[in-house]
Amino acid sequence: MPHNQVYLRMKKKRHLSTLQTLQLKDIAYLTTSSPLKKELENMNIYKITEKDHNFIVIDSFIIIRHLNQQFPELAFNVVGPNEVIIQVEKKQHKKSILLACFVWLLLFIGTAMTIMNFHYDVSMQEVQQKLHYLLTGENNAFPLWIQVPYSFGLGAGMLLFFNHWFKKRFNEEPSPLEIELYKYQQSIHDYVRESENELK
Repeated sequence: MPHNQVYLRMKKKRHLSTLQTLQLKDIAYLTTSSPLKKELENMNIYKITEKDHNFIVIDSFIIIRHLNQQFPELAFNVVGPNEVIIQVEKKQHKKSILLACFVWLLLFIGTAMTIMNFHYDVSMQEVQQKLHYLLTGENNAFPLWIQVPYSFGLGAGMLLFFNHWFKKRFNEEPSPLEIELYKYQQSIHDYVRESENELK
């Protein structure tokens, strides 16, 4: 690799919790055989201030222009993404146990109502009664030997579907909820990039 060649690959995103000055190594991977590598990595690129919003898009073109002014003897090449998104997470308020309990109760009631309405729509109780009759030849309005295991199975199925028991994972496969959250985050990043380009 020639000494004057510098290759940069922008990081896709960075999450920061404090206002700080970003160095080149914070927002990009850098490789070169030049002895100036350390100086390049520690070079200040952008200072985040209170005026900045939650999302900051830094374009590789602006970085290259800045680096060319400081190091005209080097040739910079960008590989991969052309922008990095900096997400500044503002200080969060202290978590309220009362609010968490209220949200949990709301979700619990909403989920229970959803399951009950689904079972009512598909006549689940009648199906279980008929299943009991087919297996035993007796009529029973409440075939608990079917209903109780079914209820436990429903809960176990939900746990396996979401792949979580509190903080414990059952396997390395992402849950459907995590995939949807990832898609949502990607859509936000795409929107931020497009909006930033339009503003420019």
